[in-house]
Amino acid sequence: MQLSKVDLLAAVTGCTAAEADKFLGPLNDTLAKYKINTPLRVAHFLAQIGHESCGFDAVREYASGAAYEGRADLGNVQKGDGVRFKGRGLIQITGRANYYALSRAFGVDFVKEPLLLEQPKYAALSAGWYWNSRNLNELADGNFFRTITKRINGGTNGYADRERRFLRAAQALGIPGGVVPEPAA
Repeated sequence: MQLSKVDLLAAVTGCTAAEADKFLGPLNDTLAKYKINTPLRVAHFLAQIGHESCGFDAVREYASGAAYEGRADLGNVQKGDGVRFKGRGLIQITGRANYYALSRAFGVDFVKEPLLLEQPKYAALSAGWYWNSRNLNELADGNFFRTITKRINGGTNGYADRERRFLRAAQALGIPGGVVPEPAA
C-alpha cells in the first residue's frame, strides 16, 4: 500500500504539507519494506508514530534523556548514554541497546552517529524496524490497539491521543465501519 500526500495529510493529525513532503517517500519505503501493507496495519502504524512524533514534528525526544541514565534495561551502561541515546526517529528509538540493534540491522553506526535517526529516511525506517521487531503487523491485523501501544510505549501513556489518531487514520484510509480499536483496560 502506497500513501499519497493527500492520504498522509488526512490520516495524521498535525502533519503539515512540508512534513508530508519530507516524510512521504521514506514512509512509503518503510511500509513496503516491513509489509505494513493493509489499511488496518497502516492506520495502526500511523496512529502510533503520529503520537510518538507529534504529527511528524518531533524526531527527537523533547526531554533531555537524563532520566534514561544508568538504565541497564536500555543498555545505557556508560556515563552519558541517557542523553546520547534518548528517543529519536518517528517511534522514538531509545537506549544504547536499541541503537546498537538498529545499527546491526541497517549496517549504519547509529551508536557512533545517533543524530542520523533524525533524518527522514532513518526516522521512518527505524520506526518500521521497531514495529517489525515486535511483530506488530500481526497485532494490527487483530486490531489489538492496547497491546500495540504497550509494546511501543511500555504502558498506555497518551492512549486517548493514540486512539483518536487511529480513528482518524482509519477513516482517511477508508476502513469500513469505523473500526474501534481494542479498549484500554
